[in-house]
Amino acid sequence: MIDFGIFQIKWYSFFILLAIATASLLIWREAKRKKISEDYITDILFYGILISILGARIYYVIFNLSYYFKYPLEIFMIWNGGLAIHGGMIAFLLFLYFYTKKNKKNFLLTTDILSVGVIIAQAIGRWGNFFNQEAYGRVVSLQFLKNLHLPNWIINNMYIEGQYREPTFLYESIFSMIGFILLLIIRKNQKIKTGQLTGIYMIWYGIVRFIIESFRSDSLMLGPIKIAQLISIILIVVGIYLLTKNQKREKLYDKDTIEKK
Repeated sequence: MIDFGIFQIKWYSFFILLAIATASLLIWREAKRKKISEDYITDILFYGILISILGARIYYVIFNLSYYFKYPLEIFMIWNGGLAIHGGMIAFLLFLYFYTKKNKKNFLLTTDILSVGVIIAQAIGRWGNFFNQEAYGRVVSLQFLKNLHLPNWIINNMYIEGQYREPTFLYESIFSMIGFILLLIIRKNQKIKTGQLTGIYMIWYGIVRFIIESFRSDSLMLGPIKIAQLISIILIVVGIYLLTKNQKREKLYDKDTIEKK
């Protein structure tokens, strides 16, 4: 993006930071709308973002151990790419569960507040993959890309390792943006219960990622299984549970608050 000689700003890093900043702003605004302590949300974002990045990197490295055994120093070069979103999600949710339990807060209401910010961050972050030529799909023809009515600068960057590739990063970015708009609309529904917005996010993202992953050719694998599709199925199942489960747990909390009685 910018080259100062001894110091460079990478497009990948720029879009990751932009995604984090945009998500944080939306989450703070939603917390304010829910009349939830700014300190509580700030602590979650500060520690959660660091833990998520660490988790995303560890997850990616684990599924590429043969490469990183040869080049161990590259484990720390996250600006070159290699952050797996599912690893970040798992690390963040584990942190959030114990953090909310320790502070006697409502875990699901917290995830509801976070979900809108997370999905827009995913939409933005995929553009970092584009500039790093990651998250691409199957081999396609130049005409295939032209038929998608893509600008030339996108088409040119989809020429990877001597062949044109399907822009699966773009598919996911677009559908994440659609999901973001849907969540914005749905969250205004007064009848929606705690945890259901999180459930809708999980179902939407799970379905989108499962389908798009079938077109990707750089997926993380566990034998013949694409890990992202396996996790997508889990997300869908958990999302359906949250959307349909009995809401007895809400009785532990005052309506629209995050504090336990």
